[in-house]
Amino acid sequence: MTKNEAKIKARELVSQMTVEEKISQLVYNAAAIERLGVKEYNWWNEGAHGVARSGTATVFPHTIAMAATFDPELIETIGDVISTEGRIKYNQHVKYNDYDIFKGLTFWAPNINIFRDPRWGRGQETFGEDPYLSATLGSAFIKGVQGDGEFMKACACSKHYAVHSGPEKTRHGFDAIANPHDMYETYLPAFEKTVEAGVAGVMGAYNRTNGEPCCAHSYLLKEVLRGKWGFDGYVVSDCGALRDIYAEHHFTETKAEAAAVSLKNTCDLNCGETYSALVDAYEQDLITEDDITVAAERLFMIRYLLGEFEETRPYSDIPFSKLDCKEHRALNLKAAEQCPVLLKNENSYLPLDKGTTKRIAVVGPNALSVTALEGNYNGYSSEYITVADGIRRVFTNADISVEKGSNYCDESLCHWSGFQNMISDGIATAAEADITVLALGLDCSIEGEDTGFDNDYTACGDKKTLYLPKTQQKLAEAVCDVCDNVVVVLMCGSAIDLGEKVRNHAKAIIHAWYPGAFGGLAVANILAGVANPGGKLPVTIYDGEHNLPDFEDYSMLGRTYRYIDGDALYPFGYGLSFTTYEYENAKLVSADEKSLKISVDVKNAGERKGTERVQVYASFTDSRTVTPHFQLCGIKAVELDAGETATVELEIERYWVKAVTDDGSRVDPDGKTVIYVGGHQPDAVSDKLTGYSCKKIEL
Repeated sequence: MTKNEAKIKARELVSQMTVEEKISQLVYNAAAIERLGVKEYNWWNEGAHGVARSGTATVFPHTIAMAATFDPELIETIGDVISTEGRIKYNQHVKYNDYDIFKGLTFWAPNINIFRDPRWGRGQETFGEDPYLSATLGSAFIKGVQGDGEFMKACACSKHYAVHSGPEKTRHGFDAIANPHDMYETYLPAFEKTVEAGVAGVMGAYNRTNGEPCCAHSYLLKEVLRGKWGFDGYVVSDCGALRDIYAEHHFTETKAEAAAVSLKNTCDLNCGETYSALVDAYEQDLITEDDITVAAERLFMIRYLLGEFEETRPYSDIPFSKLDCKEHRALNLKAAEQCPVLLKNENSYLPLDKGTTKRIAVVGPNALSVTALEGNYNGYSSEYITVADGIRRVFTNADISVEKGSNYCDESLCHWSGFQNMISDGIATAAEADITVLALGLDCSIEGEDTGFDNDYTACGDKKTLYLPKTQQKLAEAVCDVCDNVVVVLMCGSAIDLGEKVRNHAKAIIHAWYPGAFGGLAVANILAGVANPGGKLPVTIYDGEHNLPDFEDYSMLGRTYRYIDGDALYPFGYGLSFTTYEYENAKLVSADEKSLKISVDVKNAGERKGTERVQVYASFTDSRTVTPHFQLCGIKAVELDAGETATVELEIERYWVKAVTDDGSRVDPDGKTVIYVGGHQPDAVSDKLTGYSCKKIEL
């Protein structure tokens, strides 16, 4: 069904509804209209890295972990599996008349906000700190979820529009101030590009941006999204965000006024209950029936595109046996092996001998943690393999011991029922071991979405420091004192500095993110060399003492690799491998008004098969406006056997090699543009860490 056909059918259906019936469809738990054959429908579903909150489903690595693959094709494949499993579950829900929350086909994912500050607790839900990476991987995810068939397989939604990335504690009343330059260079491109990619939905953010609530923003919604970009899908509020308009932002005095200003500014669907006041708004002449009708038609267009009203429902022939099937589990493990970033590997300490008979200690709060596999916005796997479980499975001849050693944050030297003082056991286990795997990090109870509480380490889910929590730092340093051979496996959704002592002592450091249900097996396979790590950092890892701008300051100056003040500890785009890659013959193949095409020869110069993440960056000199140090503008994942060389071609859209002026316009740069090609960012720290420099192409 084409979009125009769906629009016509939606218009015909909505024309038969009363005003009250139309209003009943503008809330996430839309009511049934039996006389018209309309079943109830709950719009609220989640699928950031697997069908969430609704029974068994494949739990893939979380979004920030997927971002570390720098691989749009893999992300699109994952999106396709998510919608396949979503259809399987939806078919059964319909069969058994189950129209409850988290049972529909409208997934409120992906989160394409820019992870501008490493303290933000929800950064784990994003594709990282770069607008190009977020736009490219977000678009790939959307294409995978929605499919390219006659009907949408499922419905994706880009969120949270716009200029949203903390702080969590004040998000319901906060005003994010962003100048036009930062708005159009950093905060809006991923939304623009996912609209171009055909995303069906857009979710507004909780906060205000430049004075107006995002879910009722006359400029962002009406002028930019609907006008400039021509978006004709549906807009949904974040959950409870319309209440914030009158209760927290005090932008209106009444609920009816908040409902009216949101609807007038093209927010079609309310996740919450504020649109219950649309009847009052209509009776007070704050809105017209046409305003209500337009929103209802857009929502039913989506439901027609999903095939809800077809006599034979599309995708109803997908067998239930495809849910959590062998193929999906294999893809999940592959993804989990592609996500970890090898930050350090002193003297090629890794991989370990898979057949070793040595004593391996697995110590730390994430040694046996399932929540650290899941991240947040997660589904429920039929099987979880923790780090300790994975090491037991892979190193079958080794003598393996496991100790938690500490909690994530809280420590008490005398706590009779809480098992909070475990450090001596952790140290003792490490002291007896030949090798200690320190499984450190966080989970979504520590960093996450508006946890509602503060402690020494976090404020409502946002970190207060770039270091580990003190109790883990104490454990890690003590382990380093008693064990020579320490490998750190860090599982969290953000950038953390392990501290100088641990960084210097550890033989190897792996950032494994929240790696999904099979993350522990993936980590063990990497430790044993069964898998070759190839992930790249989608965020900057700063030194713990780095002087970051104020968390509430939305200026990009001093933020991310693009505007960092000083050096990174581990730069965006960086990541080691068990093999090495060489780049030669970088050249411009062709150029026109829309794009550039470049090519480069990439050789696997090592002795192991691996996947290289080719990265292309642009830099500008003598520009009339502020420009980034470097701007990522091309990526491609290339699998190479040992000794193999491939000629890699990348097409670079001109959009990403333009300068953004103070008024937000994209223009051709005034001075020289230099293109860099390599396996990392072309900065001095990356060059030092990897031992080679990127190739240059001057335009």
